[in-house]
Amino acid sequence: MPRTNPTNSTPPTTPAPPLLVEPDKKIQDGVVREVSVPPLVPPVTDGSLADIPYSNAEQAPADVVLSRKTDGGQWRDVTAADFAGEVQALAKGLIAQGLAPGDRLAVMARTTYEWTLLDFAAWAAGLVTVPVYPTSSAFQTRWILQDSGAVAVAVETREQAAALGPERDRIPDLAHVWTFDELPGVLESGRELPDLEVEKRRAELTPDSPATLIYTSGTTGRPKGCVLTHGNFFAEVDNAVELLHPVFKSVSKEPASTLLFLPLSHVFGRMVAIGCLRARVRLGHAPSIKTDDLLADLAGFRPTFLLAIPYVLEKVFNTGRATAEKLGRAASFDRAVRIARRYGEAVEAQQHGTGPGPGFGLRLARALYDPLVYRRIRSALGGKVRYAICGGSPLGRRLSAFYAGAGIDIFEGYGLTETTAAATVTPPLKPRLGTVGWPLPGTSVRIADDGEVQLAGGQVFHGYWNGQTGTATPAHDGWFGTGDLGALDEDGYLTITGRKKDIIITSGGKNVAPAPLEDWLRAHPLVSQCMVVGDDRPYITALLTLEPDGIAHWQRMKKKQDIPPERLADDPDLRETLQRAVDEANKLVSRAESIRRFTILPADFTEEGGHLTPSLKLKRAEITVSFRDEIEALYQKSGSRDRS
Repeated sequence: MPRTNPTNSTPPTTPAPPLLVEPDKKIQDGVVREVSVPPLVPPVTDGSLADIPYSNAEQAPADVVLSRKTDGGQWRDVTAADFAGEVQALAKGLIAQGLAPGDRLAVMARTTYEWTLLDFAAWAAGLVTVPVYPTSSAFQTRWILQDSGAVAVAVETREQAAALGPERDRIPDLAHVWTFDELPGVLESGRELPDLEVEKRRAELTPDSPATLIYTSGTTGRPKGCVLTHGNFFAEVDNAVELLHPVFKSVSKEPASTLLFLPLSHVFGRMVAIGCLRARVRLGHAPSIKTDDLLADLAGFRPTFLLAIPYVLEKVFNTGRATAEKLGRAASFDRAVRIARRYGEAVEAQQHGTGPGPGFGLRLARALYDPLVYRRIRSALGGKVRYAICGGSPLGRRLSAFYAGAGIDIFEGYGLTETTAAATVTPPLKPRLGTVGWPLPGTSVRIADDGEVQLAGGQVFHGYWNGQTGTATPAHDGWFGTGDLGALDEDGYLTITGRKKDIIITSGGKNVAPAPLEDWLRAHPLVSQCMVVGDDRPYITALLTLEPDGIAHWQRMKKKQDIPPERLADDPDLRETLQRAVDEANKLVSRAESIRRFTILPADFTEEGGHLTPSLKLKRAEITVSFRDEIEALYQKSGSRDRS
């Protein structure tokens, strides 16, 4: 008989939402410096993530746990029993290919069904998976494969396999390179292997066994490998599933489901994929994030919740606004936005006991605009979405309130690769818009004397691969120093204000956190990216890049389609529009921190151009070098207009 899941690693089955546990706060000099929330579930003390498919198959074999898109574009359901059978067969194939317990198997692919299958099959075979972004260069890929000592790599395409060819001599441990269309051959090689071989491998794993080696994308230097254990993931997903009860367990007749489109190479996507299998939530994969492809997949899959980054929610909002403007209904859309925000804020106040909730007039206005605006926004996300888990960077109070008023509750979270994704999250029924919530149950957050956010909990990793050190490392007293700056309010909600290493110090000695200004401007429909500049300079300036879809719409509405992209930066109407956006952003900060001048760059920041990490973070040093002349011009008298 296959080894079944140990009792203490059975998925939580609470029939009703748990009581929301208020955080324990430690106050120093009248300021909250530390908050802790006890775990909602006991820690797993036996078994591993490899047991999840087998436990699901034993407990609910007919339950649908995944859906797989066919070549014809239809979604085919995969039951718990079917998935466990596929995991077992592929695990036997990996063993038959000579992979030993503890060997590293790298996976280089977009967000696909095969990625998740390989993850669980590798764990069942006692292996450690190493994700590689499919957009990684040959040098980056070689470094990860070399440093991790990977003995095998599975890639999505033959082109990716071919690109590795010239690097093979420099990767001595790499014995196998398989494309996804070669995986049936790997599976076939293990057909005669006894099932007992897999059971032996699974039995050797414990919560302390390494599950994956995730290389941080890094804004500077070579990426470092974070070793995350099976226990780290259990601590993360079990508490998240229990806390976010309406999301993962569904309190309506509509079964919970999600379409994952963020990269599985990133810990955020990986955590949700594991959480869905753990909670038996139907999971689908969308490999393309091109607007048309993603919208088609959302329409076909119709998820009830989404995992998103702010860019996606900003894009949906801006596209809705542009469509309304094109139809001559911009004023109506803007009124609907104001009503949704007021509604969301009124609900928030009611949940905190500081207000009566939406009044009759506000409820009536919201009902009026629901079929005209809000339903269209929900339809763009598939029509059934009621929740979105958002991370990566702050979404901001304005958009959080709008989506709440439009019928989609936003759960913002904060975490790092080193914390197995979320360390804090918006508590259900008690949101505080604009913050990243309370500590995830089982987690503690404290603010150091210099403002750094420090974390402790079962999901925090124990170290980097090969004894590497990073800018964010465990402190001497057991707390993990994140390198991020933040503050806790009087109720224990965390707000992230920036990165320690990103702090700008002007020549006048003023410390400026660029993140609030950059996040505000990036949400503008005409702005794709923003980087604030000013280190050792007399004042703050900004580099702006243009959002292609937004600028194309703006040109149509202004009847300026004949202006070539390279001349748009000189258009006075465009500069005036962006200046108003900068003026609005400057209201967030003091005059000494405000943006005095800006320039519009002729091209966007991209990962391919070396200006963004795979998780879309700015590589500030590279951008500064690439646009040295543009930056210097901002500090000359002939630079962009100074509104000071």
